[in-house]
Amino acid sequence: MPLESLQFASAREDRLNAKWKRRRDIPLAILGWIAVAAVILWAAGHVARSLLLLAIAALLAFALAPAVKLFQRVMPRFLAILIVYLVVLAAFGFFVYLIINTSIVQVGMLSQEVRYLLTQGTNGQQTPLEALLKSFGISQEQITSARQQIVAQLGGFAGSVLPLLSRFLDFLLDIVIVAVVSIYLLIDGSRVNNWLRNNMPRQQRGRVDFFLETLERVVGGYIRGQLLLSTLIGLLVGIGMVIFHVPYAVLLGVMAFILEFIPVLGTLVSGAICVLIALTQGWLIAVGVLIYFVVVHVIEGDVIGPRIVGKAVGLHPVVSLAALIAGAELFGILGALFASPVAGVLQALIIAIWKEWRATHPDQFEEGKDTVADKLEENVADRPVDAARPANG
Repeated sequence: MPLESLQFASAREDRLNAKWKRRRDIPLAILGWIAVAAVILWAAGHVARSLLLLAIAALLAFALAPAVKLFQRVMPRFLAILIVYLVVLAAFGFFVYLIINTSIVQVGMLSQEVRYLLTQGTNGQQTPLEALLKSFGISQEQITSARQQIVAQLGGFAGSVLPLLSRFLDFLLDIVIVAVVSIYLLIDGSRVNNWLRNNMPRQQRGRVDFFLETLERVVGGYIRGQLLLSTLIGLLVGIGMVIFHVPYAVLLGVMAFILEFIPVLGTLVSGAICVLIALTQGWLIAVGVLIYFVVVHVIEGDVIGPRIVGKAVGLHPVVSLAALIAGAELFGILGALFASPVAGVLQALIIAIWKEWRATHPDQFEEGKDTVADKLEENVADRPVDAARPANG
């Protein structure tokens, strides 16, 4: 009995030591990984633009890779890449032509409308905007002050045309760089993949294959799904604004297409802008547009979005919103646009690492079960048992 008691006490002490060791090592490991991530983010912040352009080029290459593989069945790879890019360029050019051709007319109409709204009425007459604002209790002095501030801001905006032109040229240069880099990635992508596989230890090749397959599935699927989703939402908004006779329907549809790339908030922002413009046509039109956007948001969030994009990325809305905020803080608007696919890749990798760790460390979970069982046994053993209980009745 004494020997058995000593062995039991020793085994119990070993289990307690192992438990406390795990409790000590896990926080240290978490702090270590947080420090590594902080260093990586600090370094990335100093070369943010270059990394962002490279990431966008890689995303574009992943999005076009399935089409290249399809054409590659009947022609050389370089010719397949050339045809895919020519088709994309032709479609993009035709799309831009239709938008610009219609938008020029509507922008002119919008400028005339703004000029009319900002011009003070003559001979004491009120403009429709002044009458609407006064119906909300806003005084004429406040309206005049707001008009002067808007005119001053528009004058300042006109004076910043050259900086805007410079930024636009930089944007065009970035587009050219992204296109060229993505072409090189498509041409040499298979070589890079083979080099990675051949220069990795055998036990790591499966992980490399999983990582590359995850990138192609999540990132490529996200971009293709997001393009399709944005196109559908843009068409729904444009057609809806035409049905409700809201002015500048084409511009609003294009705006909805662009804002849809921003997860969670895109549809809400475009809907708010459309409702504000619909107010110029009356309260009933504005309420109808609001209801229409609620329906569009439900379709986008609960029907179309999960089927098209959700299966490829697999992110919870809370995680998607957190990724959006983090991407916007680190890299601005473009960071917000590509926050979801990056978060989707990280989520897939973390889940894979966790599953692999569980499979290779089953003893850790068995020890956890043993600890729970030991606690139950101790509670039962320590519970006082009444020697004599009062008899019932």
